[in-house]
Amino acid sequence: MEVNFEAIQRVLDSKDTTTGGGTASSVAGAMASGLVGMVARLSIGKPGAASEAHYQELISSADKLKDLLFDGGSKDTSAFAEVQLAYRLPKSSEEKKTIRGQAIESAMTKAATVPLENAVNCARVQDLCRRIENNYNKNTVSDLKSAIYLSQAGFLGCVENVKINLPYLKNQKVVDGITKQLDSIMTKAPVFTDR
Repeated sequence: MEVNFEAIQRVLDSKDTTTGGGTASSVAGAMASGLVGMVARLSIGKPGAASEAHYQELISSADKLKDLLFDGGSKDTSAFAEVQLAYRLPKSSEEKKTIRGQAIESAMTKAATVPLENAVNCARVQDLCRRIENNYNKNTVSDLKSAIYLSQAGFLGCVENVKINLPYLKNQKVVDGITKQLDSIMTKAPVFTDR
């Protein structure tokens, strides 16, 4: 947990150039998920509300996604740190160049797959928003809208962090696999309009 708060502090520090959009996007998704859980809790037992079981299911899913995305922020920070370390490896001989190249490929793969996983989880948060948006405690409308906006920002930010890392990968099979997964979640993610 402490490492996650450190990642947030690093995002907020404009002098820190190692923790950026991938971490911020994942944390945005975590905040969105926390808000969905809160809205669901505050909707239980209200007039015209859905069943308590419906909200409990949303709460359980939201809590799990919140934890995954909060951890995902620190994983993104760690992935970028691995990229930096790999690029610092020596290249003074052919053997060292090969080792360095393999380390870079491995680190860049992780730098693409971590935000991909976070994007998938942000899309799941968007789905929770969709599932509650027609039947919730209307006193929480600003909280639900904040969750919607944060989940969209988190999702789109994670997607951009996948895309920026793909050109650095040399293994076309890995690139194709990640691209296929990315295309799939892009077509399935709900799009919300302002109401």
